[in-house]
Amino acid sequence: MNTPDHLLYTEDHEWANYNGNEVTIGITDYAQSQLGDVIFVELPEVGEEISAGDSFGEVEAVKTVSELFAPVSGTICAVNEDLEDFPDKVNADPYGDGWLIKVTPSNLDEKDELMNFLS
Repeated sequence: MNTPDHLLYTEDHEWANYNGNEVTIGITDYAQSQLGDVIFVELPEVGEEISAGDSFGEVEAVKTVSELFAPVSGTICAVNEDLEDFPDKVNADPYGDGWLIKVTPSNLDEKDELMNFLS
């Protein structure tokens, strides 16, 4: 499985990439492989507030539906609108074109609660 070492991870297999005052969030390669072919992704609206640990959407695959859990708290500043027409990008490139949301974090201390690839 592909697990980039520059990202931080949750136990629920979401990843977070801190870049200045923005955090890009997606699901891991392991998670997408366990789901199977992704056919639909439900994401929040830009401007919505999310809290670390809370559900912010769902990924529907041929096999199952899985909730998405926020690794950080903050305000949604972008959603990957390409996933509306091409949800399979989550399978093809979970750490690149298959990203889910971008968040302006409200509590940078939450970063310390996430795991690195060695955890």
